[in-house]
Amino acid sequence: MNPSSTFRIAVLPGDGIGPEVMRPCVELLETAVALVGGFDLSLEWHVAGAAAFRDTGQALSAATLAACGTADAILFGAMGLPHIRYPDGTEIAPQLDLRNEFGLFAGVRPIRSIPGVASPLRSVDTRPIDFVIVRESTEGLFASRGKGVIEDNREARDTMVITRDVSEKLFAFSFELAKQRAKVGGIGRVTCADKANVFKSFAFFRQVFDEQAVRFPGIKADHVYIDACSMLMVMRPWQFDVLVTENMFGDIISDLGAALIGGMGYAPSGDFGVAHGMFQPSHGSAPDIAGQDKANPTAMFLSAAMMLDWLGKRHAQPTAIAAGKLIVQAVDEAFASGALVTCELGGDAGTKAVADAVLAALRVSATVGETAQNR
Repeated sequence: MNPSSTFRIAVLPGDGIGPEVMRPCVELLETAVALVGGFDLSLEWHVAGAAAFRDTGQALSAATLAACGTADAILFGAMGLPHIRYPDGTEIAPQLDLRNEFGLFAGVRPIRSIPGVASPLRSVDTRPIDFVIVRESTEGLFASRGKGVIEDNREARDTMVITRDVSEKLFAFSFELAKQRAKVGGIGRVTCADKANVFKSFAFFRQVFDEQAVRFPGIKADHVYIDACSMLMVMRPWQFDVLVTENMFGDIISDLGAALIGGMGYAPSGDFGVAHGMFQPSHGSAPDIAGQDKANPTAMFLSAAMMLDWLGKRHAQPTAIAAGKLIVQAVDEAFASGALVTCELGGDAGTKAVADAVLAALRVSATVGETAQNR
């Protein structure tokens, strides 16, 4: 357990709508902590992102990087602005630097239906969707970031890298996650999505997956080619439990998964390494709607809940786990009636309306829970 019961959180609000969804997220976090008790958060704010690069020449300063390295967790806002780029034309993306710096090999993207939130599949099947994409986040095709070559303006090459060390950790993480999900009603299955029929790198990826699967005899293990996976995610997403894949593939199908549950505004994520965790919404900085009270803060809220759950499990602090569950429950209750419809789904509920509704539901949930305990 954290001896002081206080967790230091490096807060990086980011660009565009990043600060707009971070502010109510912090209020929600602080309220949940106060309602549950038993631990505390020390929030330390730091600058990073495209605006920081524009103003200082550094998208991620040494001081910010050091602060992230010593924090108990990183709470990361959306970053990047399309008109601000590095000299080579690539976008500002400090999250990629942090993943590489701290070895955050497992990008966890929960794809979970929220009651009352419209899905394009609800018209044909009302079953809730609940699976997790685990995206390898430090190598794969992204290993070529900043290293690609263009020869004589006639040919360009980027190289994909799959290593045994990272793949073993990734698959062990995925099977352990499936074990935990099985305890609360999950299928108990890990599916490897690859292109092993075409590329040696993916054949190797699958080989390491099969080797790791033997270590988890109680969990089902199967494979799917990534193109078929994309089809099945739309036609039969209920068959998936934990879906693990390479970096670029994971980047793509995470957006597809988000679409199944209402859009990027409902899609949280966490990046996990051996010693560090970073939590951020899956969406981008959306500068086209910045400052207009249109941004959906739900993904940011659910990412913060993931952070509390991870901190609680990592430091044997059950009250942190309870606070994370309280936030998830409040999100579900705020949307359950179907009356709260966010802008991306054709409604008029913006940042403030969603934040107020979730905060109100949080307080009610905590009161109901406290009353039940006192009976």
